[in-house]
Amino acid sequence: MSTSSITITTETARHVLWRYDRCGGAQPGTFTQHLMAAIESADVRNRAILRDAYPELSEALHLARYDEDGLAKLQAAAAIRCTRCQGTDGPFVPAGLCEACARPMPLDGVA
Repeated sequence: MSTSSITITTETARHVLWRYDRCGGAQPGTFTQHLMAAIESADVRNRAILRDAYPELSEALHLARYDEDGLAKLQAAAAIRCTRCQGTDGPFVPAGLCEACARPMPLDGVA
């Protein structure tokens, strides 16, 4: 679990979601794509250098990769809404639905 106080903007969250091929992602420019690849492939020393230069992007990538709920947190930061219920509680499936709407309970109550 991350204890960082870095605020991740909607734009950065959407860029990282794009990198992880998640609903709500938005393709960043070429520089940011290469920067994300560099941060993720860097050794410990160089990752620390990049983290100092790009703290928000580094934190978002760290959340996506190492936090169990990181992608859901990024989807919340990206202000993604379910296309059915308009809720912001993720996680979301690629169709743009939250998991609850993607697998609704049958009317007879038997799953």
